[in-house]
Amino acid sequence: MSETLEPIVRVIVVNYNAGNHLRRCLAMLQAQTMPRFEAVIVDNGSTDGSLDGAIPDDSRFVLKTMGRNLGFAAANNVGARDARTPWLATLNPDAFPNPEWLDHLLNAARSHPGALMVGSTQILDSNQELYDGTGDCLPVWGFPWRSNHQRPRGDIIGAPSGEVFSPCAAAALYDRRIFENIGGFEESFFCYSEDVDIAFRIRLMGGRCYQAGEAVVRHAASAISGQNSQFAIYHGFRNQLWMIARNMPFPILLLSFPFCFVMAAVLLVRYARQGKAQAVLFGILDGVKGLRPFLASRHQLHRERRVSTLAVARMLTWNPLRFIRRDADVRVWRDQL
Repeated sequence: MSETLEPIVRVIVVNYNAGNHLRRCLAMLQAQTMPRFEAVIVDNGSTDGSLDGAIPDDSRFVLKTMGRNLGFAAANNVGARDARTPWLATLNPDAFPNPEWLDHLLNAARSHPGALMVGSTQILDSNQELYDGTGDCLPVWGFPWRSNHQRPRGDIIGAPSGEVFSPCAAAALYDRRIFENIGGFEESFFCYSEDVDIAFRIRLMGGRCYQAGEAVVRHAASAISGQNSQFAIYHGFRNQLWMIARNMPFPILLLSFPFCFVMAAVLLVRYARQGKAQAVLFGILDGVKGLRPFLASRHQLHRERRVSTLAVARMLTWNPLRFIRRDADVRVWRDQL
């Protein structure tokens, strides 16, 4: 690589006690076929020795240590600060990109005008015959899901490519200017649903998301925070409430409220059977208590939004069977909507 070539993308890796995953992630990032990147590793006060020997001896890699756990959202904002690259990429330390990952993300962005976000195909690292996810879907009643999660790859001919509601921030690409203009990730979320929230805000500003089927990462899937842990359930319910309250246009909010209430009740029963009802209840309670700033920012956001309520309705998933089965909602990309 010529030393005079400026980086095209900044890759942000937020580490918190990721163990040996971090070393493997950074080694695979260093091996990318697209060398014009810079990588900022933001460490959230790890105590497990995961930084020891993990940072490559490569001038493209920079370490920022926070000394405490800022959360995923705030740490990514720290990593994005002062970036001059046209693109920002987020990569979890338990996500291991194929060598052509960045190439495919950038090619997808260039080939699809209006795509200000690009998602990756995630394969379960523990069983590479299964998908971990092919983009995030948002139903009209809230409660986003990762499409095709744990579905056999053989069920689908070729990795899904097309328009999705949101990329999963475990491995995603964002236009830097729009990221900065809308204020980055919502730091009060700490973690969970911050990627759907930022995608919703970008979409309200007219941006779109393309799912790049060939941009593949192997994902250890909640190896750090734990899938369906009390921590994850609490933040999931709280943050989804905040996300919907701020972003959903009022007519759709009125229409979807009964469905949202029913879904919350169904999930409460489900988690109660697992002894986790308290996490749901406290998540909802703290979500209601913390609504005020999101309702305040809602007014400004919707005053400036560039898409109609009908356009927003078309972005959402309305078929409850897709939600129940965790189906993909990847749509054919059309340059003109």
